[in-house]
Amino acid sequence: MEKVSRILIADDESDILASYREALEKANHMVTTATDGRKCLEIYYQEFKKTQLDTDNLNTSPFDVVVLDYKMPKKNGLDAAKEILSLNPSQRIIFASAYVNDTIVDSIKVLGKIIEVLKKPFSLSEFVDQIEDKKIFLELERLNVNIKNLKEIQPTHQSLRTYLETLKVLEKGVTH
Repeated sequence: MEKVSRILIADDESDILASYREALEKANHMVTTATDGRKCLEIYYQEFKKTQLDTDNLNTSPFDVVVLDYKMPKKNGLDAAKEILSLNPSQRIIFASAYVNDTIVDSIKVLGKIIEVLKKPFSLSEFVDQIEDKKIFLELERLNVNIKNLKEIQPTHQSLRTYLETLKVLEKGVTH
């Protein structure tokens, strides 16, 4: 598996944030943290501007992955993701959420794409594994071509269920 070099994590629980940082730094990743969605966006915008000024850098993503707690004060994960993706549509985002179905449905409706979701609670090894495994992200990108069409036709409950079933299959493939 390819190592991720730069990771931005936003979570309002500082002890959880510290454990995420520690686990990722032990795996040789560079980690930046924020305690709410608004601070996360400030950091993202600042780093994004730096990548735009660096003419030698062809990659416009300041972070390899952004991990967002779904429910945070000041600005929740979904709103933060919406702003990040409006600036950089190819940014890889992972939601950390106890509400997987709601998170997936909301991401389709609001973002027009399915975002990776890591179901809380999870172990630190699961966390590091998902960040380092880009396979699910690439598969979601493929599915998201269809999600754009789905959003335009106002998704039915059944069509959303089909996508959720596909995601469950993907999740089983990653965990086994």
